[in-house]
Amino acid sequence: MIIILYIYVRISIIKVVYFTEFLVNKRLKRKEILPFTIKKMFAKKKQKAVLFLINELGYTQREAQRFISKGRILVNGEKMLKTAGEIEGEFEFIYFEPITKGLVPNHEDDEFVVFDKPSGVLVHPQTKKTPYSLIDELKYQFGRDANIAHRIDQETSGLVLCSKNKDSERKLKMMFQEREMQKKYLAMVHGEIKDEFIVDAPLLRSQAKSAFVRMVVKVHEDGKKSITNFKPIKYYPDLDMTMIECSPKTGRQHQIRVHLFHVKHPIVGDPIYGQSEEMIIKFLDRELSPQDRIKNGGATRLLLHANELEFELNNKIYHLKSKIDFTTICMNSLKV
Repeated sequence: MIIILYIYVRISIIKVVYFTEFLVNKRLKRKEILPFTIKKMFAKKKQKAVLFLINELGYTQREAQRFISKGRILVNGEKMLKTAGEIEGEFEFIYFEPITKGLVPNHEDDEFVVFDKPSGVLVHPQTKKTPYSLIDELKYQFGRDANIAHRIDQETSGLVLCSKNKDSERKLKMMFQEREMQKKYLAMVHGEIKDEFIVDAPLLRSQAKSAFVRMVVKVHEDGKKSITNFKPIKYYPDLDMTMIECSPKTGRQHQIRVHLFHVKHPIVGDPIYGQSEEMIIKFLDRELSPQDRIKNGGATRLLLHANELEFELNNKIYHLKSKIDFTTICMNSLKV
């Protein structure tokens, strides 16, 4: 009974930390909510807040309405949540102020840019307390209209395709949706793989209220069709690990990770699939040391890397490759 209660409490904590926005109040200081900033503003005449954001700050109507509904406008320290709300005189606006760590793009074109995302960097901030994510780098370097066209997991490194404007954002996201984007990943997996193979196994993501359960995907007959091609590249007999190329034909959450776990060749360093519930919770709570990660999963990080992207845009074919030496990263991640 005590164990069940402990797990329930831990799951509740995870849900608060990972799946809700940080609540902002008037006593928060700027340093506590980076990269979001509270800025004092002044409306000379009484007007709808949505119109102020559109006319004075250049946001679209959709953006302005979303900001208000998320409580980004504070009047006398209180959140305005009604999109039809009015402002007059001084008020506060909470907005995203991107920062940079100097990440250099892998490739830049007129309409898009590609970054080699390091492992550990989020694509988007989880909460307003997230100090840095790839969207920071993108918007700092290429402006407010730039956006990320797809997602990869926080611990997955490699190529992330980003649009420079709203038009290219629609085009690129549609390519992913219509499966016109060819993707290839590299993964170091446990055990020896000698031949190419295909996993055609439907994946189901839990709809449970529990954040812990909801993040775990499994092979299930009621799931969505999911196909991944796998090809061995090199076997390391002293490690009993194989470097493989993974080509997902569908784009399900955790698809490569779950398919490899399903065929009993889990990715080295995977902190979720193949781990006990206790270890998963400790990972989510950031309680695992690098030594713990190596002991339980074989590496200090998930050894999965987005290595290639191929697509056609405006009658031109692009074949982009990561510039990261993933083999060296793998070997370094096997030791502390």
